[in-house]
Amino acid sequence: MNKVIFQDLGLIDYKVCWDYQEKLFNEIVQQKLEQRTSPNSELRTSNYLLFCEHPHVYTLGRNGDETNLLVHDAELKNIQATYYKNNRGGDITYHGPGQIVGYPILNLDLFFTDIHKYLRYLEEAVIRSLSNYGIAGGRIPKLTGVWIDAESKSPRKICAFGVRCSRWVTMHGFAFNVNTDLSYFRNIVPCGITDKDVTSMQKELGRKIEIEDVKNILKKNIAEIFEMDLVEESAIIIK
Repeated sequence: MNKVIFQDLGLIDYKVCWDYQEKLFNEIVQQKLEQRTSPNSELRTSNYLLFCEHPHVYTLGRNGDETNLLVHDAELKNIQATYYKNNRGGDITYHGPGQIVGYPILNLDLFFTDIHKYLRYLEEAVIRSLSNYGIAGGRIPKLTGVWIDAESKSPRKICAFGVRCSRWVTMHGFAFNVNTDLSYFRNIVPCGITDKDVTSMQKELGRKIEIEDVKNILKKNIAEIFEMDLVEESAIIIK
């Protein structure tokens, strides 16, 4: 099993966390480049799984449509939200308190070099975690993410994905709505999809969920599906 360092960053500013991701990502890429000079050496790089929550923030993927942000700077300030364009895939999404944001920073050469399989595995971890609470999550063909009532006329997205993969190293990840304030999604066209709604575990079950319990279940499922040996460590982040 591949050793993966797990860090729960708690509530952390989006840009601070993005910079930290970039640092870890670049370290792994550099390790891989250095190993090219010693092709007979065993492939060893660090791998990370980061969990966190963010203060209210909207992020737009590199190929996203900026018109899917429906509010301007003054309105963002009024709702205490920020906005960033970043280098992940996908369109626009929202992060906020009560949402589990996961950032796997993995050298896929140690797992499998298939980005579609990578996304399906992450989706499966969320689907299995939802089943612990009696919620049936599913997929919609050609749409990345985890959905509730996926085959109905009114599917609702409960987990969004947007990743970056370069030199088979991943960063960015997923946003899993647990106790999320869904009103913030009204200020965007989530993921650029106009005809489908968003939801949360709290909304589906009609009660607030203990987010730490969900984190533990989700972490366990990710580790099992990817065959990871998770090792918990504290992060040192220079802001």
